[in-house]
Amino acid sequence: MAQLYPLKFKTIFKDKIWGGEKINTILGKDFSPLPNCGETWEISGVNGNVSIVKGGVLEGKTLTELIEEYKGELVGKQIYKKFGNDFPLLVKFIDANEDLSIQVHPDDQLAKERHDSFGKTEMWYIFQADEGTKLISGFNQDVDKETYLKHLNEKSLDEILNKEEITAGDAFFIPAGRVHTIGKGCLLAEIQQTSDITYRIYDFDRTDAEGNKRELHTEEALDAIDYKHYDQYKTDYDKKENEVVEIATCQYFETNYLHFTENTERDYKSFDSFVIYICFDGGFELDFGLGRIKVIKGDVILIPANIKNVKLTPEPFYKVLEAYVP
Repeated sequence: MAQLYPLKFKTIFKDKIWGGEKINTILGKDFSPLPNCGETWEISGVNGNVSIVKGGVLEGKTLTELIEEYKGELVGKQIYKKFGNDFPLLVKFIDANEDLSIQVHPDDQLAKERHDSFGKTEMWYIFQADEGTKLISGFNQDVDKETYLKHLNEKSLDEILNKEEITAGDAFFIPAGRVHTIGKGCLLAEIQQTSDITYRIYDFDRTDAEGNKRELHTEEALDAIDYKHYDQYKTDYDKKENEVVEIATCQYFETNYLHFTENTERDYKSFDSFVIYICFDGGFELDFGLGRIKVIKGDVILIPANIKNVKLTPEPFYKVLEAYVP
């Protein structure tokens, strides 16, 4: 077997009814010949959209094939024991040129019962936002099923949803069950459980090129929604330089913010997990002991679980999201 190394994957581009140009203009990823790009899937084990390695001796192999071959060496022993050949996280970039549908995702229990799938807890990190851009996360008051349905049927959901004006660097943790949507004018990274189950609640009566409205999942969503109001929806964290700053932690993933202008050494000896680097500004050279690779803005790197120490040399700085399974 070939020695594992930090892996890059071929980007999976997806055009959307609401997609735009920022994946190319800001992140430097050419999505032609698609008319727009709403999402890129950067690391995915989702059936039908499994990532393929780009570069190195493992080029052309799928993520699933690698897990089958390397098992815990790639993903971590406990992760392999729990998930088998399923990769537990999905990393996307999303460019909302129009508002996305208002939606909700089921939790593990409901997803297992209905779809024999994982639920979908996720987080967003805002790369760029046009002035005045907003997103929706949760409710602005406690509601019950009846109140929610009344507003849904009267097309007045706007009155009970929590809106947040956003700017670059904002972060939001979106647990399964939380009603949410990304607003027009936003480019972000999404780190989530591996699941493609979305219950679309409201889609602004939009139609596609053939004049068809997209399917809604009104009934399915009712038992998935968390109707409670929470005091805070945005995630607070300190944007410190040259320190590892925790942004989000849950049972499915932990995410840190790294903004470094100094050489950094990351020690993963205590980890039993792969590590993902999402570089969203600047760049660095990554030394993994057996070699070095260049990482630039827009790159997403999977560091195998058996690589326990890496050195990052900024060129001249880097901003990275670091994600792994706790």
